[in-house]
Amino acid sequence: MPNRYYLRLPDGARARGTDPELSFTAQGAEAFAEQLQRALREDTLFERWRAKQDDPDDVDRALGATDPAAVVQGHQDDLTINLVATTSIPGTVLKQRLRLLAGTHWELRDVTAA
Repeated sequence: MPNRYYLRLPDGARARGTDPELSFTAQGAEAFAEQLQRALREDTLFERWRAKQDDPDDVDRALGATDPAAVVQGHQDDLTINLVATTSIPGTVLKQRLRLLAGTHWELRDVTAA
């Protein structure tokens, strides 16, 4: 059952993870939404992160969950980026992806059933 996650990036310019090879490169609400949507629909980000781990084979495969039907919409309000992600991916996986993409520069504002 899909959920709708309401996310906020308080400052889009700072919404970057600690590893530049895994983090957002976006410069606007639509680009942030597109990059997050891709990270939810495909396993590319997960596989790049997994390959960087000391023992990639020991990584929990559940963290690689994907949702080909995931949809992310973005809206910009001055420096703030608001995203709404509709997906069946578990919240723990969504949060892990956001930490890779945005580091600690994001907020989960609300979650509702989609």
